[in-house]
Amino acid sequence: MALVTLGINHRTAPVELRERVAFTPERMAEAFTELRAASGASETAILSTCNRTELYLAGDDDCAPLVLRWLAGFHDVDVADLEQSFYVHRDGDAVRHMMRVAAGLDSMVLGEPQILGQLKDAYALARENQASGSFLSRLFEQTFSVAKRVRTQTAIGENPVSVAYAAVSMAQHIFSDLSRNKALLIGAGNTIELVAKHLSDAGVTEFLVANRTLERAQNLAGQYGGQGLLLSDIPEHLADVDIIISSTASSLPILGKGAVERALKTRKHKPYFMVDIAVPRDIEPEVSSLDDVYLYTVDDLRQVIEENIRSREGAAREAENLVAAGVQDFQKQLRALDAVSTLKQFRRRAEILRDMETEKALRSLRSGGDPETILRSLARGLTNKLLHEPSVQVRKATTEGRPEVTEWLRELHQLDALEADEPTTTEKL
Repeated sequence: MALVTLGINHRTAPVELRERVAFTPERMAEAFTELRAASGASETAILSTCNRTELYLAGDDDCAPLVLRWLAGFHDVDVADLEQSFYVHRDGDAVRHMMRVAAGLDSMVLGEPQILGQLKDAYALARENQASGSFLSRLFEQTFSVAKRVRTQTAIGENPVSVAYAAVSMAQHIFSDLSRNKALLIGAGNTIELVAKHLSDAGVTEFLVANRTLERAQNLAGQYGGQGLLLSDIPEHLADVDIIISSTASSLPILGKGAVERALKTRKHKPYFMVDIAVPRDIEPEVSSLDDVYLYTVDDLRQVIEENIRSREGAAREAENLVAAGVQDFQKQLRALDAVSTLKQFRRRAEILRDMETEKALRSLRSGGDPETILRSLARGLTNKLLHEPSVQVRKATTEGRPEVTEWLRELHQLDALEADEPTTTEKL
């Protein structure tokens, strides 16, 4: 069974293309059904974040073109656009890629921890949709184990460097004292939770959290003494905030140019700082054309992020070594499983031959045959049948110029050690 990974990420495609191939939660069940049908893969998983969309498949090695065409059709995107931005990894390279992703080594922010949780969510979703079997399950579990070792054995996660942290750092360049500013956070997922923490650490004390579910908004806002809102309540509070950071799974923009224009008039053009972390985007791109609005997307945060990457480069080298060891361990597990399967077949064949010869001997005994003769015949017949096919294949391999088969036979049966233990002619005398 081949492992194939297809993906598009922040390095290979701009946000405009990434948002077009992002999967919304509402269409995930449909996507799993169609993906398996289109690819012929026996097991599948889908990872979709603001920075990447990746498909993991266990099946045929040559399924990549089929998957690419399906993805383009599913999202109504030109195949040619995707072909220029997509990467494909197979087998060992695919294993290494997944482990690097989980460890944060392939992230825009080197070592960021959110991706591991997102990968765990992707695995849970695949299991929920009966898309992940024993192969992918084993791979995900090994991947999580490697990511944990990276977190605990290296310093890659010590400094608070993430998209959320970069967004707050940029806000500090716009406003000299964040304690005087009020923040509106749109969404209530892991990224927004991290944004809230970093804003609080930076001195922000006034929070509004807007979410599709009011209870989740209130729970997050309550941790920082803030107020929870529904998404529909945003317009009436827009003029009261200075910082807006959004990260939801909405397929349509939540904040439009018109609403911001009206709020700016009320604010008498007091500046806004906005960061749209979502893919697809939550804030209409046209908002950036307004005076007194500083709107950034995840791609705009790249410079801030790159400056922070340098502090993690040493730890990243250690992490790469742990990933390499994890890949080797996983491949050893697969080889061991292959060996177990082969050994079961080998033993089953031997047991069939044993039962045949035993039954033959029992019939002779029932007919009154000499027990000693029958026993010797049983041993001889069983030996001949067990050795016949291996002997034929060894002779064939030797004539075909494959002497290693003979060497494997000697190693399997420890023939060199057996010859060393045999008494010499002198000793026999």
